[in-house]
Amino acid sequence: MSIPTFRTATPADTDRCYQIEISAYEGDEAATREKIATRIEQYPQGFLVMELDGEVIGFINSGCAHDVVMSDEAFKELVGHDAEAPNAVIMSVVIDPAHQGKGYSTLMMRTFVRRMQALGKKTIHLMCKERHVELYKRMGYRYVQPSASDHGGMAWHEMVMDI
Repeated sequence: MSIPTFRTATPADTDRCYQIEISAYEGDEAATREKIATRIEQYPQGFLVMELDGEVIGFINSGCAHDVVMSDEAFKELVGHDAEAPNAVIMSVVIDPAHQGKGYSTLMMRTFVRRMQALGKKTIHLMCKERHVELYKRMGYRYVQPSASDHGGMAWHEMVMDI
């Protein structure tokens, strides 16, 4: 069995990451191609891609903030992002549906956490649906609160990990 590898995203990854994003997220929940391109361009060190046999099969992207407001929609376009800020904010954690259920998201998240530690970050924040709360708790996140965000018409829950 092949072992996934990880690297920083490049602009050439935009289309493939967008394909994965729209295949794994529902409707308005998915980031636009433009948002993905912006995240790669403005904060590549916070955009981790996972490859299997030379194909991108998943990614995590993020931005950084001094004061985290998870319901801030503009932040998803990195408005207010500061690469030097101590708090990482995850926007997408996504595995191609053809590769889901194989433990790749946990491996990718552990790799991302190590990367953020190496960059000197203090916390990692994310929002997830209720069905993923327990998964993130097992990964070391703690539950913060139901989110004020109704992004994509969904109910979200805020979580944080101290690193």
